[in-house]
Parts: sequence; structure tokens; C-alpha cells
Amino acid sequence: MASPDGASGVGGSPEETELSITLTLRMLMHGKVMAGGSKGETVKRIREQSSARITISEGSCPERITTITGSTDAVFRAVSMIAFKLEEDLGAGGDGVSAGRAPVTLRLVIPASQCGSLIGKAGAKIREIRESTGAQVQVAGDLLPNSTERAVTVSGVPDTIIQCVRQICAVILESPPKGATIPYHPGLSLGTILLSANQVRGHSLSE
Repeated sequence: MASPDGASGVGGSPEETELSITLTLRMLMHGKVMAGGSKGETVKRIREQSSARITISEGSCPERITTITGSTDAVFRAVSMIAFKLEEDLGAGGDGVSAGRAPVTLRLVIPASQCGSLIGKAGAKIREIRESTGAQVQVAGDLLPNSTERAVTVSGVPDTIIQCVRQICAVILESPPKGATIPYHPGLSLGTILLSANQVRGHSLSE
């Protein structure tokens, strides 16, 4: 299904044709990063300029899931804007001049069944991505709580991160997830689940 948003230059080469594919990318981010002002100006601006659909999970937990959907071109534009926004925020924390460009970190949330393809045989694929982009990439060994997803941490300056995310997405598009995916929801800790279970047993409360 082609996405109506973010239709961009689709040409004859395989790389350009790939830009018309619809992609969904999930990232784990601090809620305040995307808020940007009292009315969420940052996320509004990124939606408008990238043409991607962006949703942010609800909840009281500081970390939220940011879901970006659209043509691959629109998704990459949104990721690029987020990476530069994070760099800008880091710069604002110090003098932003003498310190040079501080590395930015993005945490992608990817079904565990796709992580094997991303790592590659004996780590060959992830090593290739690191070497060709200059970004640091780390695939978490453990599943995120109560899910079948893992965190993939990408660090570097925005330009290297964008190249890295492009390569990660290329692998994901070639290797669809196997079986059912239980998505990660921040804040659903084991303690919360045990507490809920105790309430159900003690008071016969249902969700």
C-alpha cells in the first residue's frame, strides 16, 4: 500500500524506487524532546516539513514511543530533523561552540525476529553498517520488557545517524518480522503488572 504522503522524486533507479515504499519506524525517546513548547510545535513542524505521520505514545513515563510512518523518503526526512533537533538541544546545554559536535543517540525499537538479519552472520552486517556510516550501532541482547522487540541504539553526528538508519531500514524492509510482534509500551514494568495482578486477585477488578 503506497502512502499518500511524502510522495517524492521516484525515478528509475532501484534506490529511487525504494523511496515510494511505505515504512513504519518506532523510536524510544524522551517525551519532552518532541514536545517543544506548550503546543508541541516541534512535532507539528516535523510532520509538516517531512510529510510523515508521527504519533507519540501517551503515558506518565518520561520515555515515549515515537512512531513515524510514510514513504521511506518522508520517514528519513523526519529522522533527519529529529537528529538535528537532538544535536541542537545538546548544544544548548553547554556553550555549543568549543565543545564541537556532540554525538546524538537514537534508540530504534525493532522486532527481535528482524535483529538477526541486522546483526548478520558472525556480526558481519552490523560491522559493515558501522564501518560504512561511521555511526555506533548496538543491538540490545535482551527483549524490551513485556514485548518481542529489542532496542537498537545508534550514536554519532546527525549525518552519520541518518545514513545508518537508512541502512538499518533497508535490512528491515528485506527481512519482514516473523510471527506475531508484541510491541513495547514504556512504563509497563513488571512491578506494574504484578501490582495489577494482585489487585485483580484481591478485589476482582478487571482491566
